[in-house]
Amino acid sequence: MHYYRDTWMEIRLDAISENVRNIRRYLAEGTELMAVVKADGYGHGAEETAEAALEAGAKWIGVAMLDEALFLRKRGIDAPILVLGYCPPQHAQVAAENRISLTAFQEGWLEEAGRHLTAPLNVHIKCDTGMGRLGVRTLAELDSLLAALKKSKWIRTEGVFTHFAAADTLEGDYYQKQLEKFQAFLSRFPERPEWIHASNSAAALLHPEAAFNLVRTGIVMYGLSPSEEIKPALPFPLKPALSLHSRLSHVKKAEKGAKISYGCTYTAEQDEWIGTVPIGYADGWLRDLQGQEVLVNGKRAPIVGRICMDQCMIRLPERVDPGTLVTLIGRQGNEEISADEIARKRNTINYEIVSTLSQRIPRIYKQGEKIVKIKNSLFS
Repeated sequence: MHYYRDTWMEIRLDAISENVRNIRRYLAEGTELMAVVKADGYGHGAEETAEAALEAGAKWIGVAMLDEALFLRKRGIDAPILVLGYCPPQHAQVAAENRISLTAFQEGWLEEAGRHLTAPLNVHIKCDTGMGRLGVRTLAELDSLLAALKKSKWIRTEGVFTHFAAADTLEGDYYQKQLEKFQAFLSRFPERPEWIHASNSAAALLHPEAAFNLVRTGIVMYGLSPSEEIKPALPFPLKPALSLHSRLSHVKKAEKGAKISYGCTYTAEQDEWIGTVPIGYADGWLRDLQGQEVLVNGKRAPIVGRICMDQCMIRLPERVDPGTLVTLIGRQGNEEISADEIARKRNTINYEIVSTLSQRIPRIYKQGEKIVKIKNSLFS
């Protein structure tokens, strides 16, 4: 596979593998790991990160929707897959045929799904202990759901789970309340399901008492902390897997007073060297990153003027040649720009930064310094 633009991402599969192995070593014996690869592996590539995680010891794969699960099955991923989000009940048969487990939390959903099934379907019951998103909210709701499951011909309760809303903070009161509520839900099961899971990335590394026999790890698998607040408390360093690069397409001297980009929001205060970088908001490098710095020859250079759909401009520390490497996320020499830094600039979280990078950016997958795969979705 080829690509024909001077903007690309590099994904270090060895970093993902190392993160997964470190997480597994930290877990208690008997606790397995679910690698969450929804949103195209948080922008890193679902198929590639799933393969790396499974080879490093993950047992399960987690996705957000049935389409993502079917994509992985078509790519040869044979491990157990759980759809963590809602799946319309009329598609339950498709999940059953492809050995994909679904999330259940509505009695009416079970009845409707049952009418479409001609093969066994595994479900994980979702308990809403305080996230306020999906799940049974009361013990009475759970009792009704369990009664309906007992009557179902085709649906088997494979697991039960919840999701912590505030495990990525150092203040643990709300986490503790959710854990206690989940324990109350578990007490209603005549026989506990095979898989019990509550911990997301933050809880898996900070709250081993909530691990049960399966944890779901997403952001830490990719080498990013669930929040900057808990980063110092993590039990081992994470290795970021993703970096983002481009090359200067044009270099020019802008005289004092020259305007740059749409709206003329930047005016050169003196004669300045301006470089054009072929990346813009259609790539997920969004307009509110005006002023953010990038790296050129190991030095920081700010983005000047409004970011365009396909390009942006930077103020260079000195004249350099077109074709010079520009690093937008990653390291050059002693300088590094992290996804966390970009998130601070955009007043958001690192999850959003990596997962919104556009599919039109080619992905180069590496093991060490060796390129093992190039993916360009524009040609797939």
